[in-house]
Amino acid sequence: MQVAKKKVVQARIVTLLLVKLALALVIYVIWRLDSAPRTDDAYVYADTVNVAPEVSGRIDKLAVKNDQLVKQGDILFSIDSRPFEATLAKAQAGLQTLNAQIELTQRSVNAQKFAADAAHSSVERARAAAEQATDTLNRMAPLLNPGYVSAEQLDQARTAHRSAQAQLQSAVLQAQQAKAAVSGVEALLAQRAVLTAEIALAKLNLEFSTVRAPFNGRVLGLTTAAGQFAAAGRPVFTLADTRRWYVVANFRETELVEMAPGRHVQIYLLTAPSRHFSGIVESVGHGVYPDDGGSQDAGLPHVPRSINWVRVAQRFPVRILVDNADSELFRIGASAVAIISEHPSHFR
Repeated sequence: MQVAKKKVVQARIVTLLLVKLALALVIYVIWRLDSAPRTDDAYVYADTVNVAPEVSGRIDKLAVKNDQLVKQGDILFSIDSRPFEATLAKAQAGLQTLNAQIELTQRSVNAQKFAADAAHSSVERARAAAEQATDTLNRMAPLLNPGYVSAEQLDQARTAHRSAQAQLQSAVLQAQQAKAAVSGVEALLAQRAVLTAEIALAKLNLEFSTVRAPFNGRVLGLTTAAGQFAAAGRPVFTLADTRRWYVVANFRETELVEMAPGRHVQIYLLTAPSRHFSGIVESVGHGVYPDDGGSQDAGLPHVPRSINWVRVAQRFPVRILVDNADSELFRIGASAVAIISEHPSHFR
């Protein structure tokens, strides 16, 4: 009887210890989740760009393959450059022709300026002669009545005066015509500026015919080959930036209270669970599109009816910058696990 009671007491003690241990374990798990939130709703992400040519043409050389790693400055593909070379040669030839035309025109302009200067000198001589004839006539006119000069001499002076005035008027008209005949090269210089701009654009298009990697990255989504016509601005493939890798982890809104930029994060990939990676919280999402509710109809909020009274916490994306990412293991969209550290660190 005593042995049975002793066994019952021992069983109760063991049960009580197990209950306390389970309670302590639950408390620890809750504390751990509160102090170090974690989620497996996370995926790997990297910045990407759509590689598109600046000019249109047929691809004559494709220097990369799908999923290939490339370095900044490497040739990705090139477009047939012959049309751009021809355009450049045409513009350069046009500029040479225009320069020769400007030189000849400038010589003609210089000759016209010399003629205008000569005509101006003729005007000055004719004006001087007219002034002298006027002075002579004015001096001789009072001397006619006293008989110091004859009427014939006075008539000769008047004739000389009229002739000098006519020559002055003729010289003035010739000078005006010579001045008006002086042209310029301003229009040709404006054409040269246009051709210079066309040459610069042709050189730029020729340079654009070779597409190079803007950064170290990996080629993704390449489904074309040499010979394909590439249109300007239309992507040929995608280039992922392998210099910086991120993990976008969706945490519940109740876990975002102290999740500010700078928190240290432990990261694991499902493809390599034994590898440990570290990261830093770079940003915390501040907006998501709600799955239900929130829409408005005729100015009133619309909240759909539901018999499910369980409120599920919304999740917000947290962007985590990975410190020691392995480009061979990290793939865009790969599943990951993110564990926030207990103590915040400074954002770097």
